[in-house]
Amino acid sequence: MKIFSDIALWWLIPWVLISVLLSIWYYRKQKQIEGAAKWKKGVLIPLRSSVLILLGILLYGILLETTESKTEKPIFITLIDNSSSMLNYSDSGTVKSNIDSFQKQLESKYGKRFDFKTYVVDGKLKDDDNYDFKGTVTNLNIGFDHIYNQFFNRNVGGICFVSDGNYNKGNSPKYIAEKISLTPIFSVGVGDTTQKRDQLIRNVAANDIAFFKNKFPIEVDIEANKMGASSCELELYQNDKVIATEKLTYTNKDFDFRHVTFLVEANEIGFVNYTVKLRHLDNESSYENNERSVYIEVIDSRSKVLILSKAPHPDVPAIKSVIETDENLEVESMLISKWNGSFKDVELLILHGAGIGSNAELIRQANAINLPIFYFVTTTSSKNNVDNLNIGLSIPNDRRTDQVQGYLSEGFQLFELSDKAQKLLEKVPPIHVKFGDVKIDGGSTLISQRLGPVKKKDPILFFGKNTKSKFGVFVGEGLWKWKLSEYRVAKNNDGFNEIIQKSIQYLVVKKNSDPLRINLPKRFNINDEILINAEFYNSTLEQVTGPDINFNLVDEDDRKIPYVFAKNAKDYRLSLGKLKAGKYKWSADTKFDGKNYTKEGVFIVEDVSLETLSTSANHNLLKTIAANSNGKFYEIGSMNQLLIDIGNRNDIVNISYDETDYSDLIDWKWICFLVIVLLGTEWFIRRYSGSY
Repeated sequence: MKIFSDIALWWLIPWVLISVLLSIWYYRKQKQIEGAAKWKKGVLIPLRSSVLILLGILLYGILLETTESKTEKPIFITLIDNSSSMLNYSDSGTVKSNIDSFQKQLESKYGKRFDFKTYVVDGKLKDDDNYDFKGTVTNLNIGFDHIYNQFFNRNVGGICFVSDGNYNKGNSPKYIAEKISLTPIFSVGVGDTTQKRDQLIRNVAANDIAFFKNKFPIEVDIEANKMGASSCELELYQNDKVIATEKLTYTNKDFDFRHVTFLVEANEIGFVNYTVKLRHLDNESSYENNERSVYIEVIDSRSKVLILSKAPHPDVPAIKSVIETDENLEVESMLISKWNGSFKDVELLILHGAGIGSNAELIRQANAINLPIFYFVTTTSSKNNVDNLNIGLSIPNDRRTDQVQGYLSEGFQLFELSDKAQKLLEKVPPIHVKFGDVKIDGGSTLISQRLGPVKKKDPILFFGKNTKSKFGVFVGEGLWKWKLSEYRVAKNNDGFNEIIQKSIQYLVVKKNSDPLRINLPKRFNINDEILINAEFYNSTLEQVTGPDINFNLVDEDDRKIPYVFAKNAKDYRLSLGKLKAGKYKWSADTKFDGKNYTKEGVFIVEDVSLETLSTSANHNLLKTIAANSNGKFYEIGSMNQLLIDIGNRNDIVNISYDETDYSDLIDWKWICFLVIVLLGTEWFIRRYSGSY
């Protein structure tokens, strides 16, 4: 044991003397015990001295270091691949029985020497030994990553890794396995490594969303193993109807690869099922991997943005070019003089230039339909025209101009900008604004003016709200310089595009004011547990849970399944569990304050059958992992040999180590108890002597 203190310990010697002298002095002054027996004085003085000495020691801040020797048994970890590909081979029938037998014999034979831990991995990692080989996704990397982090600096004696070596998600497990140094990994291979005659659809890629009457690509990757010189047809189906065919020709090689692109027209609104199929050829090892399906959501129309300007200006095409990159937006730009006066299907109006506010009828018409407006106020815009907009903006009545740069205003919370967008403002050239003070009444400022290092409160870009619609205002001109400057330095326009895109998106997105709101994503896979959240708001937009919300689910066979949402403190929750692949329609309804409210929609559950793509095991990966860790590779039928080899290893041993602990003397409860006992004893003697 070692003793540490904030104050030199030799100072305890004078403190002991002071404590004794104080106690003697104190009891010499006590008249109540002058006639007491000498033995009582001989006891009271040491009692008081002991209490003072102990209190002084506690105030010293003494720290005690203790060392304890401990022994840790080695931990033996079994990591089992739970993917369905483990059952794709001829030895599949004995895989589970072999693992069960190994686990029992391992614990029976080495139960006193080792501690045991078992993990099961497929798309997720489970901390148990329940394996059923039904995982549809394999991410072996997360298994070794968990072991590395969870057992860092622990005595891991060995790892038994049972797998076929195939994975279809995440990185290769061999890289993280290499970090588990000084731990032998015994890999056990399942399956046959012989490459079989087979053709398969390796991957199907397509956008999740397409627009009605537009064309979109569906890209297909095909692999052929030992198919020889042969040919096959690849067919594309839309809702069970063939819409395209591509002929494939394989060469006389062990491995062949083909990439096919189908250009498809979106002619049906909603979720549309597209299936690609390879015609079966003789003697394929598997036909299950000859077919893959994807669902494409076809949207009727995009949000339309209309740009109107008084005259041509380089800022207008700079803004338009950004909007055109967003597949959810459709943009049209024209001069006000050529506009037909219609706002049909328009969801955002951008007004640019000197004519802002001069066309009172245009502004009145837009406000009448609660159309969001993005104003671009230039140096030639007049103060009177801007005042007529009633957006809380006041600009100088001066023809002179000034050049200013921008900085991101503090406290802006409508949306966030990345570091790249924020740094853009520090480097881009200045824009031209009217000379003088620019003031706003209300609103949220995103970008403010800056003159060199001097930051002003005058806005460049701010947002506000009218009674029923949102608006944005950009004060100044020269945006096109920002775009060119960023591209010259960074060879991209990511920062400039982000500022414009997020501003447009904020103005286009409409606030959800519906009392009944259902939060249900449109895509799931067969492994997902489908959870639905619902909210209900009363007339004052307070969230309530009074009314019951019904939910009806309709599958592809038109079977209707009714549910009722469970109520939480503020919202509703419903679990549908896991559903089979297909397209589902749903509707939700409730009644509140005499009114009926309904919502309906569609979602899909996709079958991502990645495990069926594996027709041969990858034992090379397992052998590499074992070799890199000073372990050994075994076939699934040779696990008994693994049990013998574990016992013969000299590096799986107990580890003895010293564990150091530090404790403050003031935390020792028995010292506090001793002080109380000493004070109590002193008090009792004094009381008995008639002192108090």
